[in-house]
Amino acid sequence: MPMGRLAVVTGGTRGIGRAISVALKNAGYKVVANYGGNDEAAKKFTEETGIPSMKWDVGNFGACETAIAKIVADHGPIEVVVNNAGITRDGVMHRMTYQQWEDVIHTNLSSCFNMARLVIESMRERGFGRIVNIGSVNGQAGQYGQVNYAAAKSGIHGFTKALALEGAAKNITVNAIAPGYVDTDMVRAVPPAVLEKIIAKIPVGRLGRAEDIARCVMFLVADDAEFFTGSTLSVNGGQHMY
Repeated sequence: MPMGRLAVVTGGTRGIGRAISVALKNAGYKVVANYGGNDEAAKKFTEETGIPSMKWDVGNFGACETAIAKIVADHGPIEVVVNNAGITRDGVMHRMTYQQWEDVIHTNLSSCFNMARLVIESMRERGFGRIVNIGSVNGQAGQYGQVNYAAAKSGIHGFTKALALEGAAKNITVNAIAPGYVDTDMVRAVPPAVLEKIIAKIPVGRLGRAEDIARCVMFLVADDAEFFTGSTLSVNGGQHMY
């Protein structure tokens, strides 16, 4: 890898995003980590890792435009984007509010368009780009009480394939990773009895680790991964074989 390729990781200061940001930095990438709300966690992340963190709403196109312009001005062209930001607003359909639907689509799916749209022209001009979108096993298999989340994550898989076709001739690869249940704050918020049932359905017998996902990202963003595009890596311990 030419030293110092610049990577932006959305939702990059906690959980899976943190592991991705750190893995990229350790491999020699320049990294900027986005976050949406937790200032204290972001400050601690930057102090511990030395990776700059920037706060903006990835579901807002104007906010992304402003942030990306600043990143480019401060650090140079963005060559790697990892669309990892995600939230849950769970509820069964007959009780789900429109706001719960909108919030999840906005943060989990529209963010992928916003980020990709704002870097794709530069990537095409330079003849290089790596975009990795973090989907979910629940976007592949569905999940009770997650119509909004499953729709957004499933949308990511279609988005990935279509954009991969557009980028292929310009050495821009676009891939997705569909994690299963990973040991993060989001998953640990599930009631213990439910979590126990989830783990019982994972053939390898444990939750995933954030580092399991980060390793896949490192493979996909490598300069010599140019023949690997439009694919989804399912990293779920055998829970769902798709």
